[in-house]
Amino acid sequence: MTQLRATTDNAADVVSDALIVMIHTPDNAKSPKVLAAKETMSGPIVAEILASFAAVANGDTKSVRITCQSVAAKSVVVCPVTDPTDTEKVRRTIGAAVRGLNEVASVSVVPPSQAPPILRAICEGALLGVYRFTNYKSGKHTPIAKVSVLVTAAAAKTARVAVKEARALIDGVNLTRDLVNTPPNDLSPQALVEVAQAVFDDRKVGVKVWSDRTLRRDGFGGLTAVGQGSVNGPRLVRLRYRHPKAKVHIALVGKGITFDSGGLSLKPPKSMEWMKSDMAGSAAVLATLRVVHDWGLPINVTGWLAAAENMPSATAQRPGDIITINGGKTVEVLNTDAEGRLVLADALVEAAKDNPDEIIDIATLTGAQLVALGALMAGAMGNNDQLREAIVAAGTAAGESLWPMPLPPELRASLDSPIADLANIGDRNGGMLTAALFLNEFVPAEIPWSHLDIAGPSFNEAGASGYIPKGGTGFGVRTLSEYLRQRSQ
Repeated sequence: MTQLRATTDNAADVVSDALIVMIHTPDNAKSPKVLAAKETMSGPIVAEILASFAAVANGDTKSVRITCQSVAAKSVVVCPVTDPTDTEKVRRTIGAAVRGLNEVASVSVVPPSQAPPILRAICEGALLGVYRFTNYKSGKHTPIAKVSVLVTAAAAKTARVAVKEARALIDGVNLTRDLVNTPPNDLSPQALVEVAQAVFDDRKVGVKVWSDRTLRRDGFGGLTAVGQGSVNGPRLVRLRYRHPKAKVHIALVGKGITFDSGGLSLKPPKSMEWMKSDMAGSAAVLATLRVVHDWGLPINVTGWLAAAENMPSATAQRPGDIITINGGKTVEVLNTDAEGRLVLADALVEAAKDNPDEIIDIATLTGAQLVALGALMAGAMGNNDQLREAIVAAGTAAGESLWPMPLPPELRASLDSPIADLANIGDRNGGMLTAALFLNEFVPAEIPWSHLDIAGPSFNEAGASGYIPKGGTGFGVRTLSEYLRQRSQ
């Protein structure tokens, strides 16, 4: 694990492989300004860095690596930033700079400001950028072992808090990335259960597990039907965090399809290549519970992981089957590739039995989300506009993009079935919205509920950018953690 610390050392004295310094270019690249407190970086160092940057940048505004004789660091990475007061821009700039460093053991960062939000963004961005998934790579891989953030004596106490909070948060994000990146032959529903048990073994979070046998016995028809085609049976996991000063109880529900072949409604081969990521919702819920615990938030949170593997076989559910969801509603299965909503329905019904103040589900639910909002922005829907808007705002504050979407009542009729209470697919147009309308059928109207469709932003098929690596992104953990932090106040 990369060590993150705040230090009051001067930039001239810090021994590291790389020193990251931000510059602000308010007019153009010809008039940059080094952003640093005088206590962390002296005038002569600033002058040398600017001169070296000007000599190699040639008007470019990308990060460049230079040498600087005035500092003990082996090299200096100069990072232009357009707005040094924007936490997300600072987070991305630092994350990209750290991600671009290879074969270095230690990094020092000069913050552009000593303001608490900026210090927090620096810590988060650095830890996000450090991430590498090398579990299945042969050969030697040397991760960055230490990141030091240079602060003034006056800001030292604030910086220590930022380090602690960022550490807990980004460890959660990176846990989610690890789980999403783990191949499905190593992450079955039971393996996900074991990860949850290991994570909370030394934390005060209760873990309860329903096996495939107990799910069938207790009437969880969605999980049972989706999982019955696989040799790896389905699981439902309840994670329970309680705080003695809590005044609010929030339920989080995550879709956990550890691999989605589409079932008998088989996906094309190319579409299956990244279906190990179909459990990103459950991974985000698991990680958020860990963040909430490690932050010690005065709030009660119950997490639900609805885990199954959707496979074709002689025992798989068929198009045309009618299943009974937890609670008694019947569903005609017209497409076995619309399986996530079936396992979520079971979990939503169970979550509502605790009568929480709010329910939030998070899921890689529809390809229609990608069509509507692209690969970087999640859709937020639900039965309560105030809750939906608050979650979108929490995402903005945390550095994740969500967009509020409606639940048009006129689309509900497309889910009608002539022989069951409803069908599992509706109108192809507005597929993200009809999927949410399906879920809405399993949430009591009196409980505020929001549904987050993260199909696009949970997995990056393109090249790495900013602090976002290729593969699992950990999307949702920061939004949910920030929202819960706000609700606990």
